[in-house]
Amino acid sequence: MAVRIHFTDADLAQIRLAQAPDPMWEALLSMHMLQTDTGAAVFGGWRRRLRRELPAGVGPLLRLAPPVGYSADFLTPTAGTGGLDAGVGALLSTPRGRFRGDLLELSRAGRGLPPWARPLADGDKEAVAHLARSFRGYFETALAPWWGRVRARFDAERAVHSRYLADGDHGDQGDLGGLLSTLHAGLVWRKPVLEVTGVGADRDVHLDGRGLLVLPSYFCWRKPTLLRDPALPCVVVYPMTHETMLGGGASGLRSLNALLGRTRAGILELVADHGLTTTELAHDAGISPATASHHVGVLRKAGLLSTCKAGKTVLHSVTPLGLALLDGRA
Repeated sequence: MAVRIHFTDADLAQIRLAQAPDPMWEALLSMHMLQTDTGAAVFGGWRRRLRRELPAGVGPLLRLAPPVGYSADFLTPTAGTGGLDAGVGALLSTPRGRFRGDLLELSRAGRGLPPWARPLADGDKEAVAHLARSFRGYFETALAPWWGRVRARFDAERAVHSRYLADGDHGDQGDLGGLLSTLHAGLVWRKPVLEVTGVGADRDVHLDGRGLLVLPSYFCWRKPTLLRDPALPCVVVYPMTHETMLGGGASGLRSLNALLGRTRAGILELVADHGLTTTELAHDAGISPATASHHVGVLRKAGLLSTCKAGKTVLHSVTPLGLALLDGRA
């Protein structure tokens, strides 16, 4: 089973790579993670803390985002690519028909809806405002304290995309089309069709000039996802790679003792400005590639560097913890 997205030559020219993490999508997908126990190595500490701290009044919002099956499409408006304020503004402007249709879809699946769902389906202004306040409350508690980590991981992913496109040697697949096949195992590019696997659906989507937004997500877990309604803008969300625990304990801080050498501190400074490959890092630091690879491994285990791979490129980037150490705030 797969969702097959069909491209014309004109559609290929309208593939867009997200410029920043989308707070609406991250909030929705983090709600999924909060309601499961999967991904404990990455999200365990975050999940335990949030289950203690999430305000009770925000809890009913989770009913719109069950971890399995359909979640309300109106929670992820495309304006979210412009930031939280733009996304919540679009949520406030959702047409009544969209509220009604998405809530009906949830009820068909046997989901218990929050008590304010009926007036929301009717477009009641106070119910819509309550939804927006709940969403902001969830974001401030669940995501805002860790947004720097999410953004740093996103920037590392973007840097790999840029390197791939700048390389230019991609055979006959086409730059952006070829890039799609490197992002995740669940995305399979067979020109002119992108197959999105593991989504529990089997259908064909023809873009018809709408374009495609490709969005890496911190909280997307194991397989890509996309909106169910084919009439909505086409967005493919895929999981970023993870190497450090979100909200994890003191193990990363204890590992900072490994950074007391001048070479590793220098490597951290070099990578802080922009992502570097191992070869570039070795050249700039004046050490062999093997030595650079060893030190990068130590810094990565300490949670100070992250590594992304796309095609032939392996790019190292500094994490928020690494930046904090350089700034003297660790």
